[in-house]
Amino acid sequence: MHVRFASARPSTATAAALLTSGGTEAPDRLATLLSVPRALIDRAFLAARFEGEAGSIAELLAPQGDSVLRVLVVGTGKNGNVEDFEKAGAALVAKLLTSGESVLTVEFGATDSASAETAARLAFGAVLRSWRQDTYRTKLTAKTRPSLTDIILVDAPEGSEDAWQRLVPVAEGVAFTRELVTEPANILYPESFVERCRPLAELGVEIQVLDEAAMTAAGMGALLGVSQGSARPPRLLVLRWNGGPEGADPVALVGKGVTFDSGGISIKPAGGMEDMKWDMGGAAAVVGTMKALATRKAKANVIGVCGLVENMPSGTAQRPGDVVTTMSGQTVEVINTDAEGRLVLCDALTWLQRNYKVKTIIDLATLTGAIIISLGHEYAGMFANDDGLADQLLAAAKTSGDPLWRMPMGKAFDKMIDSPIADMKNVGGREGGSITAAQFIARFIDDGVRWAHLDIAGTVWTSKAGTLWDKGATGYGVRLLDRFVADNFEG
Repeated sequence: MHVRFASARPSTATAAALLTSGGTEAPDRLATLLSVPRALIDRAFLAARFEGEAGSIAELLAPQGDSVLRVLVVGTGKNGNVEDFEKAGAALVAKLLTSGESVLTVEFGATDSASAETAARLAFGAVLRSWRQDTYRTKLTAKTRPSLTDIILVDAPEGSEDAWQRLVPVAEGVAFTRELVTEPANILYPESFVERCRPLAELGVEIQVLDEAAMTAAGMGALLGVSQGSARPPRLLVLRWNGGPEGADPVALVGKGVTFDSGGISIKPAGGMEDMKWDMGGAAAVVGTMKALATRKAKANVIGVCGLVENMPSGTAQRPGDVVTTMSGQTVEVINTDAEGRLVLCDALTWLQRNYKVKTIIDLATLTGAIIISLGHEYAGMFANDDGLADQLLAAAKTSGDPLWRMPMGKAFDKMIDSPIADMKNVGGREGGSITAAQFIARFIDDGVRWAHLDIAGTVWTSKAGTLWDKGATGYGVRLLDRFVADNFEG
């Protein structure tokens, strides 16, 4: 979707959106702007039961010389905040994406509530909602094929174009994450995941890749135990963006990248197993964020680490009851091979801390079904060892639109993962499953390191359309992490 800015509606335009927060004066202003009778506006509002709420749409046809203009009046809400304008932009695209219209003008003449920031967020919502993955569809009909390609913001507030340019890298990062999450596992696996990230080097991102031999030499017994049942060799992908002052402390982002999770020997039920292609959503969020930061030349030092494996059952797969030695030297009794993400993360976290003196780490993982039972698909769960870091992430969540909810941790939960034959076991039972998973990861965080774990199992993929996405990948995490870095690590 291309976004452009103009001072007037092109004469060839066939579709136009007008913004309004509703109210009794709205029909008069719109009638004047469109040069149509007030009764026509009233009838369109009545038919749509339109009151100006954010994202609501009333549609009418207005004569324009020798042609007819398709007009969509879209509500921006009574508050007129950035979230409402974002919702308005997304609603327009959802309405017109496959409508046959190719160009939409969005006109600001009927509203006084817009600002440069809200105009930019309207465009942002439109672009995010337009994303689709049609690569493997060979028989799309004209009615189902996307037609809308351009949005022109007409008479937008001063500074809108600059505000939009600041959001373009984030939109590109979200799109990259969605692309990776959507790809099937026969196309996206550890090696090909790495190759998809190679172009980030052109943006200035430094890339390092550890293969199976390097991870074996490093002693990553937990991560390698997960991958040993698969014909696809594992990889540890390390991305570095050095945009801040030399020597300034970096912030580290660590992602779980299980490109397909069958459950291993503790195999999952067949129904719905196809969804497990998105078990690499944490890694996808990390690389999408790195793309956004590099594209906008963020003035911060950021390290992204992705543990990439495929979890498959075979004659070489690890068994329930196996004991593995992690890179940290701690041992783990593997009770359930389907609790593999924490085994991947623990070695990735140890490698990171041994090779970089980081003081702040955020890991993201589609880690537990238990977090979906707790929070549904509305929030990701956050676990943190530092209140200040938790508050920073919650603030970023509120302003970015990627919601978080802080979950508890404690010694009582930690005891639940003690093993009778090893230092710990990889599951602690059904009760508090997302919490005991976080307690497991916490055992691999060095003293003095601020750490937060985000369990995003319920937010990276959706079975129904939302405000900013259609069914499928949401791109969760990119907006959150970009905002977090901007607020706390850029001067």
